[in-house]
Parts: sequence; structure tokens; C-alpha cells
Amino acid sequence: MSDFPKSVHISEEGPREGFQIEAGPIATADKIRFIEALAETGVPEISCVSFVNPVKVPSMADADDVMQGVRRRDGVSYTGLFLNMKGFERALTVPVDIEGAIRISASEAFGIRNTNMDHAATLAEQRRYIEAFDAHGIILEYGYVMTSFGCNYEGAITSAQVVAATQSLVDVAADTGKRLKGIYLADTVGWATPPAIESAVGAVRDRWPDFEIGMHIHDTRGVGLANAYAALRLGVRRFDSSCAGLGGCPFSGGRKAAGNICTEDFVFMCEEMGIETGVDLERMIECARMAELIVGHDLPGKVMHSGSLDARRHLRAAA
Repeated sequence: MSDFPKSVHISEEGPREGFQIEAGPIATADKIRFIEALAETGVPEISCVSFVNPVKVPSMADADDVMQGVRRRDGVSYTGLFLNMKGFERALTVPVDIEGAIRISASEAFGIRNTNMDHAATLAEQRRYIEAFDAHGIILEYGYVMTSFGCNYEGAITSAQVVAATQSLVDVAADTGKRLKGIYLADTVGWATPPAIESAVGAVRDRWPDFEIGMHIHDTRGVGLANAYAALRLGVRRFDSSCAGLGGCPFSGGRKAAGNICTEDFVFMCEEMGIETGVDLERMIECARMAELIVGHDLPGKVMHSGSLDARRHLRAAA
């Protein structure tokens, strides 16, 4: 039985997860220009930078300068990712919207590669985050379970493992007197398939029926939009996506780390299905073409090259 949502909430990941994996340097001014253009499309949230070790991720060395330079638009949240307390402390010093989120990987092997922490150390760190959020007036909202479907170091991840990882975040929050609003299931390295999406979402929803579930889907094997469609059928309405299909995880352990589902392709699909996105598709297509010029190579988005059907319909109507 399908239960498609009437609207979706899109968090744009291109400036952060997209640019962080690019081999060549990207000028700070280009990053700022791209973020400001994305803010004009109607997306409510833009993940702009990562506050991470510049030795490991040199493309994010200018994170502070980017956030200082962005001219903010009302109604848009400009977030930055941090993976340790040092990154969180950096984020506090610049104009960035700090997301009240805690994270764990369903795959302990991936967590060690990504943050140099096993599950026990990760959960201890998440407790410190919650306490720091509280001290700075930041509201805890979502948990993220990375590698919710599989890991290149550990193999397939079961729904039971996803539930266990989610439970660990729920317990940490409860130990500090807090409660999660929902959970994001992240297909960090592209193992998800539509049946796996249905299984994981179903398992989480059975255990926590009041949770709002979000999806962070990568298009590593070309089924990103199929996976998003599977989630939409189940009523999921929160999605991370990346303009032009930018990006990928630098710690994926694969030959090619693909980016999140392409924002303009996802917006196109939703709008054609009658699901509201709040995004101006034509402006997002312009941003995708800008992104391709900035990185200097072809990007995998489809609608950015073909144009929207609305544009084609208008051309035919005017003929």
C-alpha cells in the first residue's frame, strides 16, 4: 500500500558533501557564490561546510571563511558538519546554524575509518554533544545512522543492526533527559536497494511509530532515485540531496564514491508526481550548471542537461 507524502523537505548537500571530494581546489568565492544561488531556489536547508581536519579533507580548510562570507537569506538554514568536539567548537565561532543531531554508524568498521572511534567511543562522544548542545541552547532533534544498508569494510547491514544502532542513539538521548524527534537512515556508500529501504524503514517505524524518518541516499549504483521512490511510497518526506549529483564520501573505501541523489532530478520526479518540494526547478537547474562550471568536469545530473518537462511544455504551447 502506498502512502506518498503531499510535500517533502529537502536538505541540499552539494556545497559540503559535494565539494569535499573534489580533487582540485575550489575557490572560496565560488563556494560562496554557489551557496547564495542555492538559497534562491527555495530549499529550506543547505549543508555548506564541514569543520574537519584540513589535512584529511583539504577542500574544507576554508570552512570558516566560507561561512563568514555567505550573505544569508531569511528562511534558509545554513548548516555545517562536525565529527568531533574540536569541530563543534570551531562551528561555534562562525555564523553557521548548528544542527542538533547525533550520529553513529551501523557498521563499526566504517565508524573507525570515518572518525577513529568504535561504537562505545562514538556514543560517549554523542553524549558530550548533547550536553554541549544544551549548554549553547541548541535543540536536539535527529539521529543519523550511517551505513544503514551496507559497508564496503563490513558487508551487508541488516534491519536488526539499524534498529540496534537507532536504539543506542535513543538511549544516549534518554540518559541525558532528551528525546529524538526522528532518525535519518544514511546509505553512506551505496548498498541500498528498494527492498532494503522498505525493510529498514519498516523496522524503524515498527519500533518507533512516532519517529519522523529521513533518508540520506547515495547514487553509487544508479538506483538512488528508485530508492527515494521506495521511501516516498512509505510516506518518508525528509531527504538529503545534492545539486547536479555532486559529491561522495571520502572514506567510503570504494573506487568511486558517488554523490547523493541529484537534487534537480529528485525535485523533477516529485513535482511530476504531484508532491510539493517548494523548490524552483529552473533555478536549481541553473545552479547545477553553475556547479559543473565550478568543478570543471561533467556531473551526473540528468535534468540539468535535458531541461524540465515544464520548460518543454511551455515551448510547445508557444509554438
